[in-house]
Formats: sequence, structure tokens, C-alpha cells
Amino acid sequence: MEAISVLIVDDSALMRSLIGKIVEATPGLRIADKAMNGRFALQKIARSKPDVIVLDIEMPEMNGIEFLRERKKLGIDIPVIILSSIAKEGAKVTMECLDLGASDFVTKPSGSESADLHTVASQLVELLAGYGNQYQLKKIAGTARRIPEELLKAYESRMADIEPAQYGSAGEGRQEPSLSQHTVASLSADRRAPSRSAASEPIRKPEPVRKPGNIEIIAIGISTGGPNALREVFARLDPALPQPIVVVQHMPPGFTEEFANSLNRICPLEVREAHEGDLVKPGRILIAPGDKHLEIERRSLGTIAHLSDAPAQNGHRPSADVLFASVRKEFQNRALGIIMTGMGKDGAAQLAELYREGSRTIGQDEETSIVYGMPRVAYELGGVMEQISLANMAATINRYGKEFAR
Repeated sequence: MEAISVLIVDDSALMRSLIGKIVEATPGLRIADKAMNGRFALQKIARSKPDVIVLDIEMPEMNGIEFLRERKKLGIDIPVIILSSIAKEGAKVTMECLDLGASDFVTKPSGSESADLHTVASQLVELLAGYGNQYQLKKIAGTARRIPEELLKAYESRMADIEPAQYGSAGEGRQEPSLSQHTVASLSADRRAPSRSAASEPIRKPEPVRKPGNIEIIAIGISTGGPNALREVFARLDPALPQPIVVVQHMPPGFTEEFANSLNRICPLEVREAHEGDLVKPGRILIAPGDKHLEIERRSLGTIAHLSDAPAQNGHRPSADVLFASVRKEFQNRALGIIMTGMGKDGAAQLAELYREGSRTIGQDEETSIVYGMPRVAYELGGVMEQISLANMAATINRYGKEFAR
């Protein structure tokens, strides 16, 4: 396939330059165009035909929220990655963007030489490659929506009053600070678009030490592509599902509470960010807080949640491996473990151990994973009993939950 084309929308010339450098330094990605606000972005979409959009929230004339509303009205289905502020208010607005159809988000780096630049670059590349690849596949299959021709006409006149000195052909308005050669070279060497190569056959499937029992708890590990995937799954869960659900979604601190609240609005079950000592009970979904491991403990009167500041596992806190290990210890063969879209291998090893204990396990399939990393490794380790598409995930959870309830 062709390189994934990216439309960068931000009122900051520095941020446009910074994101542009990340895109240019990544094989498989290219810049489609740049825009200083949502209105210019809408005008440019018809011409540049991007595969994915990077969108700031706070912009003059048409901000990110207004852009997403207009995008929805016009029927544009190009995926949008939000550039979000780390502040608490930024988390609320970011979740509103997801409600309006944005695909995912990444927190903004604080500057061209900031310590978190490489982390942000890595996360952004994962998202751009994953969502851009899926959109290209939709275009090939003919299922992507046609970009309305009226876009160009509707916004062409607004561009006529903009002087070239104010807004150049590349979408840049003023002289921009440049990234150091060291930073650009490092990005070029380290950042690569994730591959979607098919999983290898499992080396050897673990031999369960006992037969599967009744399912008493459901545990989910998920990362890149997770916000929209969980929204789709949770909206379709059976309100009478007999098991509690515990979830690790890799997400920065300050965002998981708002994320849980947004899921709670669309899910027939109660969804909340986990707190120390929370009761793990049917009808409730607990989301691990950002920067805290989530573990569970069975007691005589019920199962409770524990939060931990233990070191990161597989580069993550919360870690799906930590959660799965806790579930394996407490429930052995009486759990349903699920691993979904995500970069890396977090959760894969302990999902295989959960399967070895006799629990049932599910992995999201390659076709519907934004990044087929975590579920791929879990499959190759032999820890996945069944691979399921995102569209069928909720129905499968409902079926397992009812069929194997105690």
C-alpha cells in the first residue's frame, strides 16, 4: 500500500512542525497537508485526501470539538487522533471528542526538546499507522465514505481572504523553531510504523493443568486502539452479565476517571475507575487508574480491588500482565481472560499462564486490531483459545458469561 497520509491540524506553528517532523521521520507515513484550525482543515480534506487526521482541541475560529461536529454532519469517516492537554480539563474535553467520533488521543509534548518527546512520538506513530492502515484498507474495499464535493466549495471562499503571507501552501503561518539535528536523527532511527504481519503458529500450546470451570470473573487487557474498541464492546454487553469485569487500558494518569465516566454513559453495566478496596461484583466494570497497577483479592465476603505503585511491567503501569497474574492466582480455571488491540506484548505471557491454569481465553483478531501486537504475541505463546473480531467481541463475552456462569 501507499504511505499513510497525515493531515496535521494545530494553531501552533511549533506543534505543526514538531508533529510534521515525527511523521516525516517515520517510514510509511507522509504529510498530506497542515492547517491552523478546523475550518482550514475542512477545506483541505477534499484536496489532500488524508488517511488520518491529527487534531488539536484549542484553536481559534473552529476548534477541535466544532471540527468533529462538522465532520459528523458531513459524513466524513477519516479517523481522527486528538492532541490532548494533560490537564484534568483536557481529559474531559478529550472524552467529549471520543463521544463525537474521534478514534483515539495522545498527550501533547511540552516542547521540541522535552523529555517526553520520544514517548509521544512512539505513541503517535502507533496510532497513525494503525488507524491510517485500517482506513486505507476500507478505501481498497470500497467501504470508506466518499468525501463530499461540497466541502471544497463550502470553504473555498473563506480561503480567498487569507493573504499568502499569513497562510502558506504548506499551512504554515510564521517562522517556526526547528528541531535539532540530533532529535530528527533519533526519531528517524527509532520510530517505525508498526507492522501488521500475520501471526506465526503457536510454538506449543500450554497444557492446562485442570479443565475449565465456571466463569466467575472477566479480565481484559488492551492498549493502542482501546478507547473506541471498548466503547463498541461495552455498549453491547448484556445488562444481566453474571460476572464482574476488570480492565487494564494503557492510559495516562488523569484520563482514566473521565474515560470510565464516558463508558458508563453508554454501557448497561456500571463502569468506574477502580479505587483501593472497591468491591469486584457482578454488574460492575472496574478500569485500572493511570499509573497504578490493578490486582484483585478474594476474601470470604467477596472480591476486592487493590491498587499498587509497584514498578512498571513491560513498560506499563497499569500492566495487563499484573492484572492477569492476580486473576490467575485468585481464580485459577474460573476466569475469562481477554487480550485486545495494542502495541507490544503486555498481558501475553500471563494470559498464557491463565490458560495453563484452565481458564478460558480470547484474543482480538488481526483484521480488526488497530495494532496487532499484544494479541499476536499471546496467540504465538499459545495462550489464546479463540480469536474474535471486534464486531463479535461483545456477543462472545455475553455468550461465555451466560453459558459458563456458576
